[in-house]
Amino acid sequence: MNFLRGVMGGQSAGPQHTEAETIQKLCDRVASSTLLDDRRNAVRALKSLSKKYRLEVGIQAMEHLIHVLQTDRSDSEIIGYALDTLYNIISNDEEEEVDDVEEENSTRQSEDLGSQFTEIFIKQQENVTLLLSLLEEFDFHVRWPGVKLLTSLLKQLGPQVQQIILVSPMGVSRLMDLLADSREVIRNDGVLLLQALTRNNGAIQKIVAFENAFERLLDIITEEGNSDGGIVVEDCLILLQNLLKNNNSNQNFFKEGSYIQRMKPWFEVGDENSGWSAQKVTNLHLMLQLVRVLVSPNNPPGATSSCQKAMFQCGLLQQLCTILMATGVPADILTETINTVSEVIRGCQVNQDYFASVNAPSNPPRPAIVVLLMSMVNERQPFVLRCAVLYCFQCFLYKNQKGQGEIVSTLLPSTIDATGISVSAGQLLCGGLFSTDSLSNWCAAVALAHALQENATQKEQLLRVQLATSIGNPPVSLLQQCTNILSQGDKIDRRGSKIQTRVGLLMLLCTWLSNCPIAVTHFLHNSANVPFLTGQIAENLGEEEQLVQGLCALLLGISIYFNDNSLESYTKEKLKQLIEKRIGKENFIEKLGFISKHEFYSRASQKPQPNFPSPEYMIFDHEFTKLVKELEGVITKAIHKSSEEDKKEEEVKKTLEQHDSIVTHYKNMIREQDLQLEELKQQISTLKCQNEQLQTAVTQQVSQIQQHKDQYNLLKVQLGKDNQPQGSYNDGSQMNGIQPEEIGRLREEIEELKSNQELLQNQLAEKDSLIENLKSSQPSPGTNEESSATDSARDSEQIADLKQELATLKSQLNSQSIEITKLQMEKQELLQKTEAFAKSVPEPEQSETVTAAKATDVEGRLSALLQETKELKNEIKALSEERTAIKEQLDASNSTIAILQNEKNKLEVDITDSKKEQDDLLVLLADQDQKIFSLKNKLKELGHPVEEEDELESGDQDDEDDEDEDDGKEQGHI
Repeated sequence: MNFLRGVMGGQSAGPQHTEAETIQKLCDRVASSTLLDDRRNAVRALKSLSKKYRLEVGIQAMEHLIHVLQTDRSDSEIIGYALDTLYNIISNDEEEEVDDVEEENSTRQSEDLGSQFTEIFIKQQENVTLLLSLLEEFDFHVRWPGVKLLTSLLKQLGPQVQQIILVSPMGVSRLMDLLADSREVIRNDGVLLLQALTRNNGAIQKIVAFENAFERLLDIITEEGNSDGGIVVEDCLILLQNLLKNNNSNQNFFKEGSYIQRMKPWFEVGDENSGWSAQKVTNLHLMLQLVRVLVSPNNPPGATSSCQKAMFQCGLLQQLCTILMATGVPADILTETINTVSEVIRGCQVNQDYFASVNAPSNPPRPAIVVLLMSMVNERQPFVLRCAVLYCFQCFLYKNQKGQGEIVSTLLPSTIDATGISVSAGQLLCGGLFSTDSLSNWCAAVALAHALQENATQKEQLLRVQLATSIGNPPVSLLQQCTNILSQGDKIDRRGSKIQTRVGLLMLLCTWLSNCPIAVTHFLHNSANVPFLTGQIAENLGEEEQLVQGLCALLLGISIYFNDNSLESYTKEKLKQLIEKRIGKENFIEKLGFISKHEFYSRASQKPQPNFPSPEYMIFDHEFTKLVKELEGVITKAIHKSSEEDKKEEEVKKTLEQHDSIVTHYKNMIREQDLQLEELKQQISTLKCQNEQLQTAVTQQVSQIQQHKDQYNLLKVQLGKDNQPQGSYNDGSQMNGIQPEEIGRLREEIEELKSNQELLQNQLAEKDSLIENLKSSQPSPGTNEESSATDSARDSEQIADLKQELATLKSQLNSQSIEITKLQMEKQELLQKTEAFAKSVPEPEQSETVTAAKATDVEGRLSALLQETKELKNEIKALSEERTAIKEQLDASNSTIAILQNEKNKLEVDITDSKKEQDDLLVLLADQDQKIFSLKNKLKELGHPVEEEDELESGDQDDEDDEDEDDGKEQGHI
């Protein structure tokens, strides 16, 4: 400290000389002192002098300070002083506060000084690597100055520092750790550092995104209170925009990571009339811009569409529509919300349908589209708000034929509300189209033109619209009323631009008549229209009127090009003759060229959003510039063509149409054949399954038949071994599957069984009668006892014999019944019938009936099995024939596909040839650029001055090449 007082005390003697000497002494002290305390004090003194004497300290001390960073890393205090000193030397922050009062030259000198010192510092890439390694230190006095110094380096020479960090191992990953620092100062400055690091560098943006930056930044925004947070939320949102804008990879990563869903709470602001601080407005504005980055029309269509669907599914679109219809929302937030909703629904049918269903919280409820259109045609509303509403309406109708039809239908006589209680969108557009405010005329005309864009059906429907101009007069068509207002010109007193109304009406008519011959016929049917257009084009007017002349020439050219020659007085040839006589072809083409040469034309053609600084600049619509670009060339050719060329062209058109119809026919045929092929394939698969099922059934039937045959043969063998006559009963119970030739023999056996039964019954009857006679003829007890004893002995012997004979017959019958029961157990289907048969065997008449029924049942089942087998064979034969026919159809379809494939291969060969030619041209252009660049380098070496713009372009080209190479390396590293 004594050393510092001595140094500072000697400054009053000679300011410049003493300061330089003091700084030199301090630098010598830093370089030569062996004590750490002395070096630390010297660096502290340099830090105090660095703000005021920036140039002197930077020139003399920078090398020594870098040496301190390399050698004294163990002492965090001296490292902090050194980093602060380098920051004061390189940064322009302190100078900017003074520059607000000083002259512009001093500001430039300060900026140049900072960039020069930055260039010196990064000349050795090891210095930046050293600084990155210091950021790993957790000590606050090292990390915070290091973050500020690196941020300042990026602000001064961003691209060069970005490349050094990009090639540094783990350079970006080290910086990402700053977002996780528990000290808010370092974390917040780390966000600012990443802002500068990710600016205009796609490679670093991808690395930062894949280092989990989205998750950390969204967590910080949530912790800080979303839109109610402070400036930290604003910095995080700016960093998110840097990462997502024009970076398709990061946008896809953001969507796939489900981060869009986390944006919904940002817009839960409620319906409040107060509480909109300036910071909240800024935050919400940036949040809306971030949503627009994800659904920008400049993004690839697929990426935009997927983000739009995700925003609808998570409820983000619904939340934005809530803000749109809320009260108390600041005007700039409301305007940006309308623009955001516009791009969220643009070209997305689901979102457009939802937006059409949104109602404003009024009594009675009105559609949001109607409420917005009321603001657009109201001249008291702010200009930017009216532009935003027009953009919203355009986006609602973009590629939305359903919405276009709904808007046009509100103008048709059948749908207009006669009571006048509710106002429709069509009525508002007509009211704006015919009001005395030129800006309302232009907006309404452009909005109505978008309802007709690429929709021939609605162009024809709009011809039906009739307008009541005044009481007592007949209604006129909308087309006629537009031409009437156009012909009146400046006769009507209007507020705003003089030509704005006419330009809007001409754009509407050009859009209406293009690609619609019926509308052209209606337009030409009014005999006053063509003379008005030719008169406007032929006049020599001022510069303001040249644009109107050009649009009149375009409208007349559309009437020629899309003319179907249905009106004899205004055919294509007659209109061209009229132009040649009254205007001249060259003059007509010159007037037509005024449109694309106008200064506002190129501005409108850049992007779809109508963004104009003031109403006077609102001349062209983006979609109309596309129409002009499409039609200008063809109209010029049509004017120069003769009648013979027109005839040839018509023939060519007819040929092309026929060719297109043939191609379309073949395409439809191919589609139909594809559908038929799919159906046939399905039928084949179904038939295959059925065939397999039938084959299985046939196999099962065959196996069953074989089983029945085996059972029959077994029974036959068993019956052959059994000599008992009663065994014939058993044959009747096991005749499932018996062949027809065996039926006769079985019947004979049944007849034999019947005769045997009758014989046995007769014998039983005779024996019974004999027994009765014997009983009745017995003598009384008083007769001769000897003779009676003899007779009774003989009779008893006869009775015993008869009883024995009867028992034998009964045993035979019982054995027959047992045998029948045993055989029926082997055949389960006839179990119940067999049991009934076994029970009824003792009764002769019932036995005969059952036996006959058995035979009849066997015959019926055999005939049914034979018939079923025959039917299965017929079905198999029919299936094979059907399969053959399907194969023939498949072969015919394959031949047609082969022919079409050959045509496709020819077209692909042509495309390949054209691509090769383009590649050759690109190679030639690249060689030429390389030669030009080498020649410029030679000129520089010879001392010849080269234009600064060319140098910058070449430098940018080199930077882009370096970035591409580094990007490839980093991606490989990842």
